[in-house]
Amino acid sequence: MLDVELSLSRIPSQTVLCVGDLMLDQFVYGEVSRVSPEAPVPVIAVKREETTIGGAGNVACNIATLGAACVFVGVVGDDAAGQTLRTAFARHDGRVDARLVVDPERPTIRKLRFVSEHYSSHLLRADWERAAPVPEAIEDEILAQVDVALPDVGAVVLSDYAKGVLTPRVVRGVIARAKTLGKPVIVDPKGRDFAVYRGATLITPNRKELGEASRRPLADLDTIATAAEELRRAAESDALLVTLSEEGMLLKEAGRPAVHVPAAPVRVRDVSGAGDTVVAVLALMLATAAGFEAAMRAANAAAAVVVGKRGTATVSVLELRSQLLPAAALASEEKIVFDHALLGERVAAWRAQGLRIGFTNGCFDILHPGHVRVLSRARAACDRLVVGLNSDASVKRLKGEGRPIQDVVARADVLAALEAVDLVAVFEEDTPIELIKRLRPNVLIKGSDYRVDQVVGHDVVASYGGEVVLVDLVPGHSTTGILKKSGQAPDRAGGPAVPDTMPG
Repeated sequence: MLDVELSLSRIPSQTVLCVGDLMLDQFVYGEVSRVSPEAPVPVIAVKREETTIGGAGNVACNIATLGAACVFVGVVGDDAAGQTLRTAFARHDGRVDARLVVDPERPTIRKLRFVSEHYSSHLLRADWERAAPVPEAIEDEILAQVDVALPDVGAVVLSDYAKGVLTPRVVRGVIARAKTLGKPVIVDPKGRDFAVYRGATLITPNRKELGEASRRPLADLDTIATAAEELRRAAESDALLVTLSEEGMLLKEAGRPAVHVPAAPVRVRDVSGAGDTVVAVLALMLATAAGFEAAMRAANAAAAVVVGKRGTATVSVLELRSQLLPAAALASEEKIVFDHALLGERVAAWRAQGLRIGFTNGCFDILHPGHVRVLSRARAACDRLVVGLNSDASVKRLKGEGRPIQDVVARADVLAALEAVDLVAVFEEDTPIELIKRLRPNVLIKGSDYRVDQVVGHDVVASYGGEVVLVDLVPGHSTTGILKKSGQAPDRAGGPAVPDTMPG
């Protein structure tokens, strides 16, 4: 377990190259209350829509959310969907270097899913794609990007959705180049012929893909292990990992007996993109020099996290640690939430008990007595206190270059260790207004260096009968003041003026 925890601590320093089929995932959530009079299909009353990066791009997003960096090479069309994907990658604060090759002869792959809001059931999917091998000129551009990126990465992922980007020439070229430089290659395969992936370090078929490739029924773990070893040898890979959905995962490593880990007991909401999370974690763990079994256990834990979320989801290091490590090692990490849907569930449970929900927010870059006083007095004004914490990208926009001093994981850890704090919710925007609208706290708390009308969300809270509470500050304590004394205060570059005493 210590080896796993050590590898997790090394993840933020890693860079992974990912090559594969990129797509735009769109989700329309709604309620079904009747059948259409025109045809025997359900009518969906739309409640909300989400657009996310899908396919191989979701591998890159998972790598970025885990705090590492990803160089992503994929293909888009010369269209609006392709531009949407470029913009979406840019939101990852530089952690994803998206090197997108434009093929004007094909559309950007787009998948539109209609999902029941209440049951998380997928009702209908519409696809826009041209699933054909990319032309030789596009292959050349892909391999040229790989040549530039490979020397600086710790591992390579080939994410194959059989849409035409990973042609045999591209696959063979990437594997050969990576082996020359000693870089591990993890393949999420498609199709029945694994020979194209010959020489890859680790291949990760699911049960169905393994059965089709081995051309045999897979009745139990023993037959799965036998088929896995046959394909591992045929593909000349170091190991083969089979994902088994609710049965967990099975690893067959060269020269070692098969290892099976069961799936963690979780409420499954949506399995979209779970395989992308698995290969992202596997790649990062192998990049840290972790063994195959440790990498599998981390990936299994990550899968348990993302299938509990809606849509094409990602996992953070904190979520992964809370799933993977024993309770004694977690300390206060159960308080930290990145997924606002899960946050909503926790708050709804408190509200059902008749508890008064309080909310405050800030950057909390270097925790000082001013912060502690505001948080303790905020907790005194409510039964449960939720603290909104600006993400690293948000702090940088607000405070300028050189901030934050501590990354979001460190800042969240320190906040969650305080008895006054019941939950820490990380948000990406410059202000917590969307978080406030979602949580609908009974009381909104800020330091007395604000007026009530300056507090973000004061009007929202007032609209449903909530209140704003201003608490006195400790004079002479601010993050900027501490940094000035240490001679490390960075210049604030742009952005709105933010009081230095809170949220700091």
